[in-house]
Amino acid sequence: MFGRLNMNDNEIKNILEALLMSANRPLSIDEMLSAFDEWQMPSKEQLLNALHLLEQDYIPRAIEIKQVASGYCLQTRLQYGHYISRLQAEKASKYSRALLETLAIIAWRQPVTRADIEEVRGVSVSSSIMKTLIEREWIKMAGHRDVPGKPAVYITTKTFLDYFNLVSIEELPPLLSSTQLMAKDSEQPLEECINE
Repeated sequence: MFGRLNMNDNEIKNILEALLMSANRPLSIDEMLSAFDEWQMPSKEQLLNALHLLEQDYIPRAIEIKQVASGYCLQTRLQYGHYISRLQAEKASKYSRALLETLAIIAWRQPVTRADIEEVRGVSVSSSIMKTLIEREWIKMAGHRDVPGKPAVYITTKTFLDYFNLVSIEELPPLLSSTQLMAKDSEQPLEECINE
């Protein structure tokens, strides 16, 4: 029977780097720990320390370790994204304003029904929009509201958080009031809009 092998931080850091580079999705701490043999598995604290050291190694580089809702991933720093997009043959999907408005309403006001979304937008919500958001796994049905007709209630998912680089929904920026939006749209200071 083998005794437990204590790996040093540098070895753990190298293993974590290899795991994150080879993963096509964020990895949780438990998933990273499961990659080690039982006899060499570091403690959760050792793993977190090695992960922190790896994050420090990447500070002057074009890539970074990012924590999102599902775990940790390696990604290109935001300021280098436009260089990468020039080389990619397949362009990112374009989404309609209606789809993005619907997603924003769900994200900021969840849990919501279609009627809630329609009330905010002032128009009916297309079934294809809801279908697209569900297929992208950005939203999911989270039950039914206890009112007549028992309408479905929608919330955002971890996939939504991961895609938008968020750990939790609390990281969404605050909603602007309609007065603030008008001021921003007109590019005038808020005081000028109020005084007009």
